[in-house]
This record gives sequence, C-alpha cells and structure tokens, in this order.
Amino acid sequence: MQVELRRTFQFEAAHRLPKLPRTHKCWRLHGHSFKVEVAVAGECDPRLGWLVDYAEIAAAFKPIWEKLDHRYLNEIPGLENPTSENLAAWIWKRLKPRLPQLTEIVVAETCTARCVYRGS
Repeated sequence: MQVELRRTFQFEAAHRLPKLPRTHKCWRLHGHSFKVEVAVAGECDPRLGWLVDYAEIAAAFKPIWEKLDHRYLNEIPGLENPTSENLAAWIWKRLKPRLPQLTEIVVAETCTARCVYRGS
C-alpha cells in the first residue's frame, strides 16, 4: 500500500531579505511564526502497517528546529538570504539524508503564504 505522511513543526524566527530594495517592507528586520510541513511517501511495511514512525520524522527534524527556533535566520550559514524558497531548500538538504522517503517540504511564513519544495 502506497501512502504519504505529513508532520508539521513550528518555530519562531526573525529575518530580513537583504537583496530587496530598501523600500520593500521585507528588507527590514521582522519575524514570523514559521510552520514547516515534512512529507514522506512510500510503501507501507506490511508487518508494521506503517511507512515510518511519526516520532522518527520528529527526531530527524529536531536538530534543524534547534538551529532555527528563536534565531536570526540571516546569521545561519546558507541562509544569508532567507526567503521561504531558500529556507525550504536548506531544510531539504539537511533532512533528506535522515529521511530517505522525503518528498516535500512546505514552509509557511504566514497563514496565507507558503512555499512548496520537492527537492532537486
């Protein structure tokens, strides 16, 4: 049986988008309550009846969360221009080795704006 699982995480962080014109509101320092959705997909283990334990997804994401939560994203190596797009790719790069079934990262910086990244 093919399935997809999704687990959502939240972190608080500040950032600014330095490549934008100084007149753009996102050039200025501001913060978000980011939500990250991690999606994995594959074949269920017939004996266990699941693809992967949700706790395994949480354990894989925990070190990433610790680097992001209550931080200034621009100071994190690789996130000097922390757009939602760059943040999603940054998370993917660190999570994929720990979750080979990873298929998608969704980064929402507000309740109405989000980025979907499906790897490269």
